Amino acid sequence: MAVNPQLLPNGIPVAFYNELFVLARDGVEFEVDKIPGSDRVRAKGTIYLSNIRMVFVASKPVGNFFAFDMPLLYVHEEKFNQPIFHCNNISGFVEPVVPENEHRALYSTHSFKILFKEGGCGTFVPLFFNLLNSLRQYNQHYRAGAEAPRVDPLQAAQPPVEEMMRHAYVDPNDPTKIYLQQPAQEPQLRRRHYHSSSTNQAM
Repeated sequence: MAVNPQLLPNGIPVAFYNELFVLARDGVEFEVDKIPGSDRVRAKGTIYLSNIRMVFVASKPVGNFFAFDMPLLYVHEEKFNQPIFHCNNISGFVEPVVPENEHRALYSTHSFKILFKEGGCGTFVPLFFNLLNSLRQYNQHYRAGAEAPRVDPLQAAQPPVEEMMRHAYVDPNDPTKIYLQQPAQEPQLRRRHYHSSSTNQAM
């Protein structure tokens, strides 16, 4: 993962080469631990899901925190929770994207939670889990975890996400927006590496 990835002026994450955005989900609350300067951060905002990663973008910064990038290949122990007295949520863990010249022991595994406080989640949840499962089937040599070998998430084999999007169930109570057309981005802005910019602060 990376804290505060590059964003466009409209708040959409700057895309990587060969990245396809699948959906955007407004009205979520996001929690994550082990952020620099804070044990745990909680913020409201939007989740962007692509064939490579999931990015939370806060509606308003919390201290120095305004976004959080989670490569899907590095997510593990994810669960969909339906508590009786609280809102539905997805919880899990995500491993850090460690720069090649740095040691894995210096970086922590993060726990995260996505809380669906506005509207349903019948569109987001199936797409999220289907994409994760498909990505893992295409990359069976890799298993996320603290002891897992380092793998570049940008080099992972990509499942056919366009097919998933065409056949996705649309929950009328879920405000998730599926990208039938990709957000407009200048080709020269697309990124090739996770750590290609100083604005990308890894943890």
